[in-house]
Amino acid sequence: MVATILQTEGAPASYPAAPAGLSAAAAALSTSMLWQRIEAYIAWRYTSRTITWVVEGPGDWQPPLKPATISTIQIWTGEAWQTETLLTCPLGGYQLPDFGPFKFVGTVGGGAVPAAVNEAVRRIAEYMAAEVNPGHSGARVVSESMPDVFTGSVERSPAWMAQALVNSGAADLLRTFRRA
Repeated sequence: MVATILQTEGAPASYPAAPAGLSAAAAALSTSMLWQRIEAYIAWRYTSRTITWVVEGPGDWQPPLKPATISTIQIWTGEAWQTETLLTCPLGGYQLPDFGPFKFVGTVGGGAVPAAVNEAVRRIAEYMAAEVNPGHSGARVVSESMPDVFTGSVERSPAWMAQALVNSGAADLLRTFRRA
């Protein structure tokens, strides 16, 4: 059975631009922060960065992040990493003939951002930028009173920000890009 025992992903030089049509509050949020949340949830990367995987075999292995370009494959000899040539699998990836461990070095990321992913970024940005008013996402308790003076309060769940992907609807849009 193949196991990925280490994944070291470099930071990209930049992230894709924020989608058009954001409110002023959502546009003021860090694009890097939004993309880091999205990328933590999906297996796709849209800007290039370095990647290293250490994998133990035997069996078939495919890079867990896409799109991946492997430039170097090495096997641990007990004293040092030595360059190795592996057979490819019919559906992509590599056949690991023994336990290894094997080190795969390359890049991951690139390509156009699909409309569904841009919409997910827009939704999480708007959710995170929402002010605490009755009816806004994340509101758990809403209290109002109208004696002589109007008073109101909104309480958000302590986990409202942690649940932003789900509560904003972004996670539903990202289902086909999800990590396996």
